[in-house]
Amino acid sequence: MQSGSPSFGTPESAVRLLCTGQIARHYNLPFRGGGALTSSQVVDAQAGYESMMSLWPTFLAGTNFVMHSAGWLESALTSCYEKFVVDSSSCACCTRVFKPLVIDEEALAYSAASGGRPGRPFLGAAHTLERFRECFYRPLVSSTENYRAWRGTAATRRDAREEHLEDRR
Repeated sequence: MQSGSPSFGTPESAVRLLCTGQIARHYNLPFRGGGALTSSQVVDAQAGYESMMSLWPTFLAGTNFVMHSAGWLESALTSCYEKFVVDSSSCACCTRVFKPLVIDEEALAYSAASGGRPGRPFLGAAHTLERFRECFYRPLVSSTENYRAWRGTAATRRDAREEHLEDRR
């Protein structure tokens, strides 16, 4: 209201999404909402937290159709490939968070727990070996390595890039 330009990722926009989602469910209507919206001009911390302030209520509101879910900057005046990649990762995380939980003997790994010896890890159990590749979300963009491993990976990428540039000369 102070400038007349739209702002996204604010507490007010989150409350609006949640309220309109409730109205849509009350009247049994489909609900279209926004996605990873931000007022930031660049891909930075502001873009990240505002986008999540838009995405979380979009998912919580039970939105049926999400428009503009990735790549927006500057209150929809700009789009950006880097932001698209980051937003795609955020959407994947939200999809995983809001996936309904399955609670049964198989999901709770009763067979792995009952088959092991006391004080022994379940890492070698058949249940674990069948599921370890898919059971935890693997980030699309972010790193989960410790600092030393991350630095080594970054150095390897830098060296490969420098070799490529040298070969082109």
